[in-house]
Amino acid sequence: MKRLETLFFRINDILLVLLLAAMTAMVFVNVVLRYGFGSGLDISEEMSRFCFVWLIFLGAMTATRLNLHMGFDLVVLSVGPGLRRVLLTIANALVLGVCVLIIVGTVMQWHVNATNSAPVTGLPMIWVFGVALPMSIVTGLYSGLRMVGYATGRLSELPTAEKAHAE
Repeated sequence: MKRLETLFFRINDILLVLLLAAMTAMVFVNVVLRYGFGSGLDISEEMSRFCFVWLIFLGAMTATRLNLHMGFDLVVLSVGPGLRRVLLTIANALVLGVCVLIIVGTVMQWHVNATNSAPVTGLPMIWVFGVALPMSIVTGLYSGLRMVGYATGRLSELPTAEKAHAE
């Protein structure tokens, strides 16, 4: 199972690099065309925006795995281990709840986004907004596992990026 997780996130990292490279190339070409030749490519603006959306959501999955999301841990650091576990359980439950809301909202909007087309490329908008589904599933799974870990006492320390990256 760990190998499947590693493979999944390796593919995700490759996608992140490709999306960033594509977005950078499209914006660069568009800037050169605009300033050098007085015209640009409309498709480049739309596709770079779509790449950015995907970059954010796919990056959020990797950040969740490696515990790289911003957090305010002043209160959690100032309490004892028992209360720390309770607070971290609640925090992960809240994240899981938000992920469920994102899943429900994405599914409810699926038909609308599948029938709306992007103005320039004509792509169904579900290709843009549908990435919220895998992001919320992956983030929800990690948050749910962490929530159970803190609730049962299996986890007690604050999550750190170093520990997650070493696993």
